[in-house]
Amino acid sequence: MSDPGLRERKKRRMYETVSDIAVRLFMEKGFDAVSVAEVAAAAEISKPTLFRYFPAKEDLVLYRIADHEGEAARVVAAAEGAAVEALRRHFVAGLERGDPVTGLSDHPEVLAFHALLYGTPSLVARAHTHQERSEAALAEVLGGDLDARLAAGQIMAVLRVLALENWRRIAAGERVADVRPDAVAAAQRAFGWLAAGLPPRLQDETR
Repeated sequence: MSDPGLRERKKRRMYETVSDIAVRLFMEKGFDAVSVAEVAAAAEISKPTLFRYFPAKEDLVLYRIADHEGEAARVVAAAEGAAVEALRRHFVAGLERGDPVTGLSDHPEVLAFHALLYGTPSLVARAHTHQERSEAALAEVLGGDLDARLAAGQIMAVLRVLALENWRRIAAGERVADVRPDAVAAAQRAFGWLAAGLPPRLQDETR
């Protein structure tokens, strides 16, 4: 009998390998200039096999950030205190360590990836579906009602705008060390506004 764990690891390696090859080609030539067939050939797999792993061309790129889908929901689910405070701490900690998802990274590969992502309309549109799923997961953890959905929408918008602003400044040539104090201050303000504006049960609820 084959090992389910081994099969899963092999499947994950396939995802990672094909995605890495595709992203490299897209960075070198541009997303629209590279065909799915070209990616499949570079990965030494058939086009149908590629589509079994990645239903859309855009998914070849977005696989790199797939692990972050639902991250806000996971942070809140594991928190013992108020949801917004847990997310504030998590985001600020990400800023301190230069987590690419916060936008505060000047690693050349990270900058190139973000330029590819934000500079390609079809990738931006596809990324929006990831954002929607993350928002839905967060809303569910917050209670699933209308208040929870409204809160989740606000929270995810704040996280997105903060990260985009950080990336914009770094991409324009500013140093991480110079941007970080402003990024932390902006996050503190934004999460403070969130906490003040949410329904009381979502400000104070303990998990």
